[in-house]
This record gives sequence, structure tokens and C-alpha cells, in this order.
Amino acid sequence: MPEADLRPLIEAAFANRQLLEDPKHKAAVSNTVAALDRGELRVASQRAPGQWETHAWLKQAVLLYFAISEMTASHAGPLHFYDKIPLKTDLERAGVRVVPPGTIRYGAFVEAGAILMPGYVNIGAYVGAGTMVDTWATVGSCAQIGRRCHLSGGVGIGGVLEPPGAQPVIVEDDCFVGSRAIIVEGVLVERAAVIGAGVTLTASTPIVDVSGSEPKELRGRVPARSVVIPGMRPKRFPAGEFMVPMALIIGQRKESTDQKTSLNDALRDFAVPV
Repeated sequence: MPEADLRPLIEAAFANRQLLEDPKHKAAVSNTVAALDRGELRVASQRAPGQWETHAWLKQAVLLYFAISEMTASHAGPLHFYDKIPLKTDLERAGVRVVPPGTIRYGAFVEAGAILMPGYVNIGAYVGAGTMVDTWATVGSCAQIGRRCHLSGGVGIGGVLEPPGAQPVIVEDDCFVGSRAIIVEGVLVERAAVIGAGVTLTASTPIVDVSGSEPKELRGRVPARSVVIPGMRPKRFPAGEFMVPMALIIGQRKESTDQKTSLNDALRDFAVPV
């Protein structure tokens, strides 16, 4: 069923859940999530460098899929699961390497050539070719991860399902995200940025560029090729002044650095641990 036919059925059922009793609307939900699973549809699409459009009706379909799915038991070797959403299958044919006990949930698309160590990719997410999701890294619902990225051990990419119109977390192509970094609440990390270990980025986290003569503050977006490390700054509360987290842009990743080593070297150039 083409997108033009699916979308009005999804939007109508999201407005009136009783319509899910109609086989036509129920099938539209299943077909939409199947298209997300195959990568034929994508929750967010890039319109220009640093500019993305979120397709709310696709997130509505993901939410409705939970409503129409039944709890079922499943097994992966000795591991036992009981859930509404099955695991992704046909990984060999898809050309995706998954190291046990890495998990990709049905409804997520992982492009051929990506590698999932013992991490997790949730429904609605998209992971591009050549990307590594390292050990215990998680890619939340509807998050969009570009090609040739590296999500280091323990990275937390948050899911954004509600409200449906809210932008998911987006990490564009060729980005490096250091160990235990957290990116949530629809933050956009633009192409080839380097996020240092332990950085936390939320929609309200101050991201301050200190690489020039004057600080420049951003929120919700890391510009392309930026090198970002954790920072702190004082904030006054009724009980006194305390340090609160922020992120510091300390420079730009060099074009001249070899692609294979620049992800690590970009941090080492600034004496930042990887």
C-alpha cells in the first residue's frame, strides 16, 4: 500500500483508537511498521545540511503498533523473552553483523554493513551503513544514526516517540560519539562532529563554542565537524550557587586528518580522552 494511502488511515486511527477494530486501519499500521523495518519509510528525512523533517504519522504508526500487538513468548538460544514487539530477523540476508546478545527490534532499519555489538536498537530507529553500535550502546525509538558513525561503549541515544511531531535524536554521517555520552530530547548532531566521552546533550543543555575570541551559545544542535567535551558552569539557586553541566565546543575536526583515524585523533589533538 503506498504512503498516500497509509498516512490518512494512520492519522485517523491515532485520533480515534476504535478504528483499530477495522481490519483496514489495523493492516495500515502493520504495513507501515513493516515498511520502517525494510527502510522504505523513515521517521525523519534530511532536506538540506543540518535540516530535517520529522514525519509525525510514522511515529503515530509505531505507537499504534503497540496497541494492536499481543504479548508473545520468544527464544534466542537459551534466552527467553516475553514482549509485544518481535526481534528483527533475516540479518544475514540484510548484511548486518550482530554480536550476541545484541538486539535489534522489529520496525528498526539497520543498513547493510552496520555492526551491532552487544547493544540495542529500538523500533522506528534507523542506523546507516558502516556504523558501529558498540558494546552496551543503545539507539532509542525513532533515533536516526547516519553512515560511518561510531557509537562507543555505553552511549545512550534517547528515543523520542511522543509527542509524535517532536524531532527524534539525529546523528548525521561520519560522527563519533565517545563512551558513556548521552544524547536525548531530539538533539541534532551534524555531520562529522566528535562528541567526547561523558558528554550529556539534552534539548536544554547549553552548548558553548569557546574556540573563538567570544563564547557562542547553542542549544539542541551540534554544528558539523565540532569537537565537543563536557563542561560545567555556575548557576545560582535559592540554596546557593552550584555547578551545572554544559558542553564545550573546543574546535573543529580537521579536513586533512585521515578518515580512519580522525574520529579518535580529533579528540587527541585537543588532549581529550577518547
